[in-house]
Formats: sequence, C-alpha cells, structure tokens
Amino acid sequence: MRIGELAAAVGVTTRAVRHYHHLGLLPEPERRANGYRRYTLRHAVVLARIRRLTELGLGLAEVRDVLAEDAGRDLSEVLEELDADLARQEAAIRDRRSRLRVLLDAGELPAEGPVSPELAALFAETAARLPDSPMAAKDRQILALLETAASPAERKRLTDALSGVFAAEDGAARAQEAYAMLDALADADPGDPRVDETARVIARCVPPGMLPEALVELLPGPGPESENSFLRALFADFTPAQAEAVRQALRILTEART
Repeated sequence: MRIGELAAAVGVTTRAVRHYHHLGLLPEPERRANGYRRYTLRHAVVLARIRRLTELGLGLAEVRDVLAEDAGRDLSEVLEELDADLARQEAAIRDRRSRLRVLLDAGELPAEGPVSPELAALFAETAARLPDSPMAAKDRQILALLETAASPAERKRLTDALSGVFAAEDGAARAQEAYAMLDALADADPGDPRVDETARVIARCVPPGMLPEALVELLPGPGPESENSFLRALFADFTPAQAEAVRQALRILTEART
C-alpha cells in the first residue's frame, strides 16, 4: 500500500501518518526501487491502534508508552489513569454548569459580571440605590476584581462583610453618603477640605472583615513611597481629589488594624 491508501484504509490523513513517523509512533516502511514507501498490513494495524488510543483521549506521549515494548506500563494502567482524569473533568464541568445555571436563573446579569450570586445581588442593590453614581459603578468593578483574585475563603469573607454593610440599620445610608461625597470630588483639588471628611466617611463604611488579606498586604504605609504598583494603578483611575480621599481612607484602615 502507498501512504494515501494506508491513510484511507484507517481513516486518517496522510499528514497524520507522516506526523506519527516523525514522532516514532509508526515505523518507517521500506522504500521500493522507485522511491515510494511500501506499507504492509502491520503498518495498518499499528496505525489503527494509534487512532483508537487517541480517540479514547490519550496523548501521543501516552500512546508511545502503550506501543513501546519496554514501556513499563501496560494498557490497563494507562486507561485507568485516563478514566480518573476524565472523571475529574466531568466533575469540573458539572460544577461549572451548576454555577452557570445559578447565574442564568438570577435574571439580568450585572455589567461587571460574571460574579458570584451573592456579589451580583449586592451589585443590583447598589445600582438600584445609586443608579447615577460613577464612583459606585467604579467600586463595583474593583470589588469584582477583588473577588476574582481572592481565595474561596477570602471571597466568602468579602461577600459576608459587604452583606453586613447593607444589612446594618444605617449601612446603606452611609454608603450612599460616601459615594455622593466621592462623586462631588470629581473636579476638586487634592487639598480641598472635603477630602479629609470624605476619607473618614469611607473608612467608617468599611467593616473590619471586608478587606481581603491579599489586599491588606498592599495597604500603604505612612508615605507615598510605600504604595505598590497595584495601589498606584488604583489611584491613577480616580481624579486627584478622589484618589487622595481613598488613599487617606486606606491609611485610616491600616492604622486601625495596628
């Protein structure tokens, strides 16, 4: 058989056959006097086995182990590992589909989504209470970022703390006040006297358990030189007066932890 006839008989492409030759999976056949390769039934049997193994999900390195006479592992061992790996993939897919279904059943997704259902509910509440607040919208983006980067335990702590803010008797009112004050600083100078008061209001809105430990490690020290690249990027996204208010609020929170 020629290479095209072999490929057609097994149901693969000639390119695949050449690739298996290159990897050493399929032995190179002898060439006739005219230069053409002459494939035998043995080549077809090996090629068919390669196809069956790859269709089961084995990688080509694993196929090589199965085909090698001195592989040290038999086919049943390789297939057991493959079955365990597929089981893990199935569990991961079920978990992802479950989380997707929760998001889809929740109705309209927030602009910052996808986020956890708990954070999505809080976003819907803040958006309803403060539909025209640019700083509230920016805060939701930052919270989505923090939730994404946090560990599962930190993520739960963050959403629990946020829920506590709005569950408190005056929590929603204080949050509204803080956002309104930040919005009012959009065109202000960093030295504006309103900056100090805004910082104190922001700090009062943040419960002790709200800041993830990953963010606590980034909180600034007493001087601007202590700010890392994350905080510099965060402050650069605000106007100068807003950035100064947030910077001072973080310093207040840092001092409160010591």
